[in-house]
Amino acid sequence: MEETSKNFIEAFVEEDIAPGGRFAGQKVHTRFPPEPNGYLHIGHCKALCIDFGTAEKFGGICNLRMDDTNPTKEDNEFVEAIQEDIHWLGFDWGDRFFFGSDYFEQDYEYAVELINKGLAYVCELTPEQFREYRGDVNTPARSPWRDRPIEESLDLFKRMRDGEFPEGKYTLRAKIDLASGNFNMRDPVLYRIRYVEHHRQGNKWCIYPMYDFAHPIQDAIEGITHSLCSLEYEDHRPLYDWVVNNVSVPSKPRQIEFSRLGINYTVMSKRKLRRLVEEGYVSGWDDPRMPTLCGLRRRGYTPASIRNFTDRIGVSKVPSTVDYSFLEHCLREDLNDHAQRAMAVLKPVKLTITNYPEGESELVEVENNPNDPKAGTRQVSFSRNLYVEADDFLPEPVPKYKRLYPDGPECRLKGAYLIRCTGYEADENGNVTEVFATYDPESRGGNPADGRKVKGATIHWVNANDCTEAEVRLYDNLFADEDPEGDGKDYIECMNPDSLVVLTGCKVERMLEKAEAPANFQFLRLGYFAVDNKDSKPEHLVFNRAVALKDSFKK
Repeated sequence: MEETSKNFIEAFVEEDIAPGGRFAGQKVHTRFPPEPNGYLHIGHCKALCIDFGTAEKFGGICNLRMDDTNPTKEDNEFVEAIQEDIHWLGFDWGDRFFFGSDYFEQDYEYAVELINKGLAYVCELTPEQFREYRGDVNTPARSPWRDRPIEESLDLFKRMRDGEFPEGKYTLRAKIDLASGNFNMRDPVLYRIRYVEHHRQGNKWCIYPMYDFAHPIQDAIEGITHSLCSLEYEDHRPLYDWVVNNVSVPSKPRQIEFSRLGINYTVMSKRKLRRLVEEGYVSGWDDPRMPTLCGLRRRGYTPASIRNFTDRIGVSKVPSTVDYSFLEHCLREDLNDHAQRAMAVLKPVKLTITNYPEGESELVEVENNPNDPKAGTRQVSFSRNLYVEADDFLPEPVPKYKRLYPDGPECRLKGAYLIRCTGYEADENGNVTEVFATYDPESRGGNPADGRKVKGATIHWVNANDCTEAEVRLYDNLFADEDPEGDGKDYIECMNPDSLVVLTGCKVERMLEKAEAPANFQFLRLGYFAVDNKDSKPEHLVFNRAVALKDSFKK
């Protein structure tokens, strides 16, 4: 690995696997442990790319482990979606797919081991008493049950497992330090009683381990060398180390923390995203306005653009918020190089070239992608009757308007001819229904033969006699507020009423009839669009605008 390419995590890993290091001679082994209580979003993607990417860079391996120790919100729907998202990004876990619940029996045995060592005890403080006795920075916590005899704690813990007691009656707590300045070390709860059916274990268990106890044990059993996690777990690291140092697990992983990803104009709390879905503010977890990976995929984001985004924002210990426009910038860069060009007219108005022979048509050549030498060209049919964008015509021009208007400048039809507007028709409400123009037969496909300078714009078009209709969905930020969660705001009230505009009756090139997801196109002059992977069908094409052409990111 080049010296300039290392982030601080990679520097630690390199030090650990060097001769004499903590994991000298071992294969780097990481894990990605999502909780299956929702869909992965762009914030998870940073952690995902760090976990899988770090292992990849060092020739190591990465496990996928579902953190399903909390039975109340987990579902197999989310398990399957998480796997699909990870594969879509280009990562794979091989045969190393696990569930935290796979280790419930071992978790229990290690808890018994702690009790036998005098390092855990059954406590019967109520939740209210627990808060009351927690203490503060100047006052130690306390529990009258801390010195409960080992035999009694063992008996009660077994009876907790057997379902003899109601929820909240007992907890199992670690015996560490009630006066610790780190409140996570003040005899934290290791187990609680919950009478909830587990999505995989059913009703086998009625006691469930806390994440801070189960996670280090799971890492150690799997032989994880580096447990990479977000910065909120930094204060939990002493507890992580305490667990692996005080039970007889087969290895002792190292926890390293990094800052989470923050992006403006969005929210990334699963709870808040769930509310958007359940209360109908969006069409589902895969709504293209959502920051979920399935939503971004449906909108038209590519794996390369998202991985490039996570690489370029870097890895640090300093919390920061990234501008959403940078995510768009990374997508635009990728699609600019790889997306095929196509012509589509979103707000069509008929254009008739009055001096073009009626009933005739021809094929003109246009580039598939000027940035890709191998992309070549395609032929598009041209005739007397075309559609152009309504915005490309004005009955009376405004200053600096260089498109079509009566007796205005010559404009070029993309890949075809120079035309000059001669007039138009409008309905009784003044809406333009048809535009008329003449063309120069000598100007086909390139500069006019006489070398005259063209002052008008180049306009995209489709052949009215050889096109197909489509629905086009124009997406914008889901929230109009840059920080919808800040200063006590109700994020629902910050939603952007113009985050989705649906256009019907759009006209697109005939070749797009066969387009299927996840195909991406640059609609000339309009933006980058993707075939909707849910609603689009050959008989009803639907395209989503992934990102506009204009790059607002300030480099």
